[in-house]
Formats: sequence, C-alpha cells, structure tokens
Amino acid sequence: MSGDTQTSLSFEDHDAMRALLGARDAHLRLLAQAAGVAARARGDQISLSGPKEAVELASLALSQLYGLIQQGYPVYEMDVDFAYRILAGDPGAQLKDIFLDQVYLTGKNRIISPKTMNQKAYLEAMRAKDIVFGIGPAGTGKTYLAMAMAVDALLKGEVDRIVLARPAVEAGEKLGFLPGDLAEKVNPYLRPLYDALHDMMDFDKASRLMNKGVIEVAPLAFMRGRTLNSAFVVLDEAQNSTSEQMKMFLTRLGFDSKAVITGDVTQVDLPGGVISGLVRARQILSNIEGIGFVDFDERDVVRHHLVRQIIRAYDAVGNGA
Repeated sequence: MSGDTQTSLSFEDHDAMRALLGARDAHLRLLAQAAGVAARARGDQISLSGPKEAVELASLALSQLYGLIQQGYPVYEMDVDFAYRILAGDPGAQLKDIFLDQVYLTGKNRIISPKTMNQKAYLEAMRAKDIVFGIGPAGTGKTYLAMAMAVDALLKGEVDRIVLARPAVEAGEKLGFLPGDLAEKVNPYLRPLYDALHDMMDFDKASRLMNKGVIEVAPLAFMRGRTLNSAFVVLDEAQNSTSEQMKMFLTRLGFDSKAVITGDVTQVDLPGGVISGLVRARQILSNIEGIGFVDFDERDVVRHHLVRQIIRAYDAVGNGA
C-alpha cells in the first residue's frame, strides 16, 4: 500500500523484551490493534509495518514501555493501552514521568500511580493546592487517587486524620426514616468509600484506625458545625450536594488540612430545580488562587475498555438519554 512503511526495533535485554511482549505476545497484539499496524516479534527484534505515522507512534510506545520495564515498572495490558492513548494525544509525552509517579504502595504491594495525563495533573494539583476539585465521569480515578493521596499523607504523618464523606441523597437529611441503627442507615451510601479504603489498606489496620477515629467515613450532613484541622478530607459524589451543603463543607477546613472534592456533573440525583453544589462551586470559586479544578473525560476511564465506549455513546445522545 502506498504510504506504508516498515521498521524494526532491537531490544537487547531479553527479560525486559519478554515483559514488553506480554504472555503469548498479548501486549504487542494489543498495541498493534490500537495503532492499526502489523507487528511481529522474532528474537530480540520487533518488526512493525503500516501507515508511517502509526508505525512511528507504535515504535515510540514500545521504546518508552521498554524503558519503563528496565526501570522496574511492571507493565500490564492496561498500561499498554494507557501508554498508546497518552502518546496518541501527545507524542512528546514521557511515560516515565507519568507511570513512575508512585502515589502509594498498597498493603497488597500494588503500585497506585497515574495512568493518564489528566490523572498526573490531578496529583500535581493535590500536592500543590489545599482544595482541589476533580470533575468527570465514573471510572476516571478521581476518588481512588484522592484516597490514595490521603492514606499516603496519613502514613507519612503529614496529617493526623482522614475524613471521607458522601451525600446521602436518597435519604436527604431524613436518615431517621430508614430502618436500622445509624450505621445501617448510612452504610449503603458510604460503601464505595469503604471498598476503596480496604483496597489500599489491610482490613484489620483500616478497622483499627476507624475505631480510633483516625479514619472517619461519614455522610456529608454530619460535617455541619465541625472544624477539621490536620486532616485530609475527601468529598465524593459532590454533584449530589446542594450549594448550601458545599459551602458548609468547604468552610469546615481548618489549619494544615487539604480537601478534595470529586463528582460528575452529568449524574446529578438531586430533586428537580435544585442546583448542584458542585456546579455552583465551579462558577463561584474558579478564579480563587489556591483552589484547583481538574477535568476528566472518557479518555481517562481506567475501568473495562467498554466503559469508555458506553460513556461516549451516552454523551453522543445527551444526558437525558
């Protein structure tokens, strides 16, 4: 075909080469499919053929992934996908600056690190600013990365406590109408925060810290009247807070504290006519120095690859679909 080209890359580190290819060359096949090129591995060489720009992009991804592996980064299939997407958006990007930015090493020895340019920007905003808003669709790592930063800050002694909050929209302020004791009433709305916490920390350790009040998971309504000093505070699903609740939450922040607010403004569950506190906060606070806003989109989704396509399909027909 006219315009097609062919190139070969040599990789002298055989162990790194095997990791680069993946089991049964799964990584190479994934990259070739994403880039729209033909790829073949033989010995210490990988041959690529196809449209010139596609071959150059695939070569760039392979070279940078190989460099990551040589620096000890364990590359998985999703990393290959992320790497290609990052470089397709910005061929000048350096994967090592993103993937090697280790946020936290979980009790399961799993490295939590950014996988997209926006995730990297989000981490840098959380490090530099005391209040950060992460806004975008589900699965983009907004809450997960915020919680990883919170746990890391706690274990390093940078804060004395973590407070994780969520609006209990369906129950509103009327939690008493739900069956069971207080914990049973609010648990369904807070379960995702517990799940993320236990993914980062041994269950027993997390339970001990919660029993001591070092880690607190609570509905947003319970933040009223408090001042949170030396705390890392995360408000999740903030699109379901009212403007008054958002103001109340933001003014809880005390000395030596950070607040991260996450939400998806396309998934507001508030009653009709009630303006989302997250939407209003952006309108009011976007020009205040020291407050950061980071936007995510479907390109940042780090769940199953079909989730990106689902988000894109719904966006195409409008939010009311």
